[in-house]
Amino acid sequence: MEQAFRDVHGFGIDEYTNDTDKIVQVEQRREADYRQGQQVAARLERQVHGHS
Repeated sequence: MEQAFRDVHGFGIDEYTNDTDKIVQVEQRREADYRQGQQVAARLERQVHGHS
């Protein structure tokens, strides 16, 4: 899990937990990824139901 976190974010969990700026950075990225996923899901939902 540590390596996966490091691969995605460029730093380890220990650095993350001790640095407020890194926490904010990770959470902003997570929020952006979530919003993007919601948009993709909505777009697919519209396509499935035949709406543009």
